[in-house]
Amino acid sequence: MSELSINTTQNVTINFTAASIGHRILAFGIDLLIIIAYLTSIYLLLAYTGFFVIVGGLDGWSQIAVQSLIFLPVMFYSLIFETFFEGQSLGKKLVRIKVVKIEGYQASFGDYLIRWLFRMIDIFISSGIIGFVSIIMNKKAQRLGDMAAGTSVITLRNNVNISSTILEEIHDDYIPTYPLVIKLSDNDVRIIKENFIRAKASRDVDLMTKLTAKIETVTGIKNQSGNHVDFINTVIKDYNFYTQSM
Repeated sequence: MSELSINTTQNVTINFTAASIGHRILAFGIDLLIIIAYLTSIYLLLAYTGFFVIVGGLDGWSQIAVQSLIFLPVMFYSLIFETFFEGQSLGKKLVRIKVVKIEGYQASFGDYLIRWLFRMIDIFISSGIIGFVSIIMNKKAQRLGDMAAGTSVITLRNNVNISSTILEEIHDDYIPTYPLVIKLSDNDVRIIKENFIRAKASRDVDLMTKLTAKIETVTGIKNQSGNHVDFINTVIKDYNFYTQSM
């Protein structure tokens, strides 16, 4: 599996593992089985209730309208699930892969819509050949829809521990210092923490300085300690304090 480098809003680079073509095909296969199960269930239900007899007595346009209504969930399956499950269809969720923006933030409805529109070319018209070739040939493992939307699909199968999440252990008597940390999002804090850990391990003072400056710019907070390590560590703990209290 190839590495996917994403430039974050903190002007640093984080490496993710691009989802393999095998995992993407497996996720698509699971989604296809779910769709088949839906259609089979609907068919059996309508046959049991005698609905087909009623539809048979309708005019041609009415029959088309009924059939279109039944197939709407199938047509918009990937678009609906990726939108409401933040880049994951049911198949992607089971395989643990996810659609993300190349810039490192959450993809929007417009991005999912573009990917969905290109499925006609990537998957259906070409029987998946165009999408398959695009993913293999592209260094960011993107199909045409990903290229157009500025997205890629990453794997979530990396071993995860508390150091790679936004979670931070705080005591019950903890007193926060910077209330304005609530201006940050979970994704912002995750990126800050990942790069904070990296900067401490490599003693990268320049990265620490950039992280501090970015936090101050986004939140309006001023570093009261004068020490980058203490400041960033306090910001992460304060964010956990306030968000866990909500």
